[in-house]
Amino acid sequence: MAQPLMPHATAAWLVDNSSLTFEQIAEFCGLHILEVQAIADDTAATKLTGRDPIRAGELTHEEIEKGQKDADYRLQMHKAPDEVRRTKGPRYTPVSKRQDKPDGIAWIIRNHPEVTDGQISKLIGTTRTTIAAIRDRSHWNMANITPKDPVTLGLTTQRELDAAVAKAARAAGASAPSDTRLESDREALLEQLRNEREQHIREAEAALADADGEALRDEIVPGIRDPFKNTPSS
Repeated sequence: MAQPLMPHATAAWLVDNSSLTFEQIAEFCGLHILEVQAIADDTAATKLTGRDPIRAGELTHEEIEKGQKDADYRLQMHKAPDEVRRTKGPRYTPVSKRQDKPDGIAWIIRNHPEVTDGQISKLIGTTRTTIAAIRDRSHWNMANITPKDPVTLGLTTQRELDAAVAKAARAAGASAPSDTRLESDREALLEQLRNEREQHIREAEAALADADGEALRDEIVPGIRDPFKNTPSS
């Protein structure tokens, strides 16, 4: 079910300007009934400024009146808010992570110098001026910048970073770097398996040789007459 663009603010307006039940408001706004109760009691963390859903085109006077007359009536959205689409431009980065951008830029410059400033700008969501300042170490906060993996910092995804590195490598006429750790692990595992198999073969051959020796002794020993057995006493 479609919800108002600003559900909490819409709920605050409906609480103050209608006699709709908390349940009706909660269902229309996509909130829990206790959230509406808190808004009505002014116990929310901050006092909300109401948003008029009629002016926004999301409800009509007639629809609100229907709800006020019948507590079981469920309000119907008149016009759902337009879906927010991301426009082209720099990647949006939460305020809490923006201070990490220089560290992420420095990491890419150090570990993948072939990646262009334009690619870094799209990955991190920063300006070419900032990237250039970090490249030539003229950034105002250069002394406090520590290269850190931008994926770990949450500034981009591993898939996007790998794609940018591969694209830059192709443009430079070189093959994209590959992680050879798995290959070395595979060789080490194969070598271990070969050694274990050879050890098992040696142990099996030794055991077989011991078994053959014991069988041979069992065949020969019973046929040898004990010179001291059944010797008549003098």
